[in-house]
Amino acid sequence: MTQTPHLVVFSGSGISAESGLETFRAGDGLWDNHAVEDVATPEGFRRDPGRVLEFYNRRREQVRRARPNAAHKALSGLEKAGFRVSIITQNIDDLHERAGSQEVLHLHGEILTARSSVDARMRYPLPKGGIALGDLCDKGSQLRPDVVWFGEPVPLFDDACALVAEADFLLVVGTSLAVVPAALLLDHLSLDVPCALVDPNARALSTSGMQPVSTRAGEGVPALVEQWQRAGSLALPTADGK
Repeated sequence: MTQTPHLVVFSGSGISAESGLETFRAGDGLWDNHAVEDVATPEGFRRDPGRVLEFYNRRREQVRRARPNAAHKALSGLEKAGFRVSIITQNIDDLHERAGSQEVLHLHGEILTARSSVDARMRYPLPKGGIALGDLCDKGSQLRPDVVWFGEPVPLFDDACALVAEADFLLVVGTSLAVVPAALLLDHLSLDVPCALVDPNARALSTSGMQPVSTRAGEGVPALVEQWQRAGSLALPTADGK
């Protein structure tokens, strides 16, 4: 019996940027003109929870207005074609799911969910609206965004490592591979498993043994998916996807 090819995708902010969602720019330490330490750390939440909640409420509305792009849709299409596609994403939006992907692991949490500030197991979906000061969990504690802030542990990191270890092919899309511990996922890839990076700066970002595809996600991912669907298997593209 032929084994179903298993593609593991590791996606970053570059794939969501093509849907109009702003990326965090590490170079200037700003996100939507806010200092990251003010809106994306536990300390910032303790100092000014109202400011943090309002920041994420605005981001949440941006996510709701955004639409999956060609890269999201291509990955979903590959799954529908019979491949197993597991997505590990650093993104807190739901664009992979809205495109139709069934197996998505959110390494850094999900913006469309709230959680208790005292018990991370207590989560509440946010189909509409946001989180206000005074919105409490069932234990009486203030609700916060269900996202992993800088300085917090990444609870699903071990699950993500296990997925990478199972991969027949690892496709990295739209990430600088600079954020730890997420960047360490590649250490769990078997030496004989092919890996490609789709990003406009792929040649500069790719590590040893990684095939660069120097184009934006909305071009490179659909081209790879079309190649794999025609072949019925997962194979490396030629240099820079040409």
